[in-house]
Amino acid sequence: MICPASRAATLGQLDGFIPIAGLYARDRNHVKPGHPSVSRLAPAIRHRLITEAEVVAAVLRVHSFGRVEKFIQEVYWRRYWKSWLALRPEVWSDYLKTLAEMPVDPHVQRVENSQSGNAVIDHFVNELVTTGYLHNHARMWFAAWWVHEARLPWQSGAAFFYRHLLDGDPASNTLSWRWVAGLQTPGKTYLARRGNLEKYLAPELLDSLSSGLAAFEHPQALQPAPVFKPPVTRVDCPLETSILTAGVGLWIHEEDLSVENSALGQLPFSAVIATADFDTWECHRFPVAKKQWIAAALQDAARRAEQHWQTPVALEIRTSHGETVLRWAKSNNLQQVVALRPEVGALNDSLPTLRASLAQAGIHLVLIDRPEDLPIRQWATGGFFPFWERLRKTLVTPMEKVPSKAEQLWIEFPL
Repeated sequence: MICPASRAATLGQLDGFIPIAGLYARDRNHVKPGHPSVSRLAPAIRHRLITEAEVVAAVLRVHSFGRVEKFIQEVYWRRYWKSWLALRPEVWSDYLKTLAEMPVDPHVQRVENSQSGNAVIDHFVNELVTTGYLHNHARMWFAAWWVHEARLPWQSGAAFFYRHLLDGDPASNTLSWRWVAGLQTPGKTYLARRGNLEKYLAPELLDSLSSGLAAFEHPQALQPAPVFKPPVTRVDCPLETSILTAGVGLWIHEEDLSVENSALGQLPFSAVIATADFDTWECHRFPVAKKQWIAAALQDAARRAEQHWQTPVALEIRTSHGETVLRWAKSNNLQQVVALRPEVGALNDSLPTLRASLAQAGIHLVLIDRPEDLPIRQWATGGFFPFWERLRKTLVTPMEKVPSKAEQLWIEFPL
């Protein structure tokens, strides 16, 4: 398995990566079987079995900041994308609207069935579908081929990745595909070139996939229509607090699976529930393997919550969370349901309906942000590097005078 579905095993995988974290900047672009040069922690970070801050703190206990800065940058690309989309939620809703209006495309279906006619692309499709993972570089090559060579809609490619990637994220996945297509950064597209594949594909992969390299020989960018930068439309979410001491229940969802390690870990709850976003699983046609991984991660979160709060935890992974949370809240005579706030995405889209149904029953839904996310969100008004410069000042100790690095990152997909 690329990444385990429990917090304890994920922390073990992080411990195993730390000794080689200092080599990440040198080795990270190389696509090798098993991906030994990268952490493979993206699924755990995406669902917050572990947090970005935990990963960075663990690495910095062993390595100097300058030694692992590139790795830390990659960890926080996901948080940047989430923050960027949180300020511009219409980008997500526009993507979903366009996707829903697209007719079935036989060409897209052939590619998704490993029948593209290109050995490189078919190999990556097989790996994605089989493991739920692709190396960052492979994601970029695949997306560039999809958009600029096959001339397929970027939205359908993003949907394919979101469906299968264990770390499929509404923000990083959608915005990275927009970047490849030339929509995220006006005037910039990403092209996969044969020389780049030959440089970074492992020799054993290169030999077996050589017949597909011709398609990357002379890439021609598909220029998008005039691109307009999406404006910031949501400065911040309203701050909510729980002031009751009784009749308060905790709702754990798959967007954040280490609630006991958040500010909510200090609060008492009379009831706790963990639910899957079953409607999203069905709507986006998640494969069985992905659903099983998320379900296992939810079960692990429920076990930890039960130990932490010393109370039985209800777990539901087979029905709509809206109906389940409402029924659970009523049966426990709750006045409030408290949860960590999901970022922009499918689960967040369902919250107005859930809030309304709870309110009809006299129950208030309270959404709490992790304190570490709030300042970061406000720094994503522009590009990554202004965001990074502000963030790095919070990570580097005064004794470490690390020079600023303004060069463009090569990899812009999630860690």
